[in-house]
Amino acid sequence: MPRFEYKVVPAPRKGLKAKGVKSSEDRFAHALATLMNAEARDGWEYLRTDTLPMQERKGLTGTTTTYQNMLVFRRALSEAAASLTPGAAIPAETATAAAAPVEAPAPIEPAPAPTTSPKLVVKAEEGAAPPVGPARGERDSGDEDDARDRLA
Repeated sequence: MPRFEYKVVPAPRKGLKAKGVKSSEDRFAHALATLMNAEARDGWEYLRTDTLPMQERKGLTGTTTTYQNMLVFRRALSEAAASLTPGAAIPAETATAAAAPVEAPAPIEPAPAPTTSPKLVVKAEEGAAPPVGPARGERDSGDEDDARDRLA
């Protein structure tokens, strides 16, 4: 039984301009034919078109469902690749290529320990909080009584 590999690509959304192609339907058909012929040159056979739902983020917390048109292509696997089923023996030439030594990546140096800054501890006297208001310069420092009167 032949085995296949599959390729899924999004369908074109817009038509392609070409000489002699006037209407939007003809441009879209031209775009689709161009895509299908490009895949066929690489050995891919058109199988079907599927419309599939996809969840997308909308805003920060919302999601919305959109539908994407996808073209499905397939091509037959070569006999060597088709014989590689899970648990099957690997051919000798493939096994020797896979057994070739591979350089180990360079070890990653550990990051330096984070430096900790001393914690700021402020001890305030207990009692009423000072009035909150706009910042004042030195020349306004005598107006504290006026500020308390305005708050009261």
